[in-house]
Amino acid sequence: MGDSSQVARHFGRNMKRLRREAGLSQEALGFSASLHRTEVGLLERGERTPRIDTLVKVAAALGVRIDCPLLDGISWTEGTRTVVPGGFSLSGPGEDHAAAPFDPLDA
Repeated sequence: MGDSSQVARHFGRNMKRLRREAGLSQEALGFSASLHRTEVGLLERGERTPRIDTLVKVAAALGVRIDCPLLDGISWTEGTRTVVPGGFSLSGPGEDHAAAPFDPLDA
């Protein structure tokens, strides 16, 4: 069984593969996920384990689904340039993800 550093490295390899398949640079992925490109590099090298919000952002930016009941109702919408930041949408069971964006700073 792997330890957390092995999990981080495996996640990073998957993330890098999916980013390349999508034809995105680290900078483009970072922009779409509201992450700095150095954060993308740290994640891809397995030097950092993503938080849940980072995982949701990266999955949305890569256009991949996260099939996990613990994350049902949590989605990320990319911002537009630097004018409008991206944001989370939260919904309950049976609701769509059209709820107002969630700002973690308001919590």
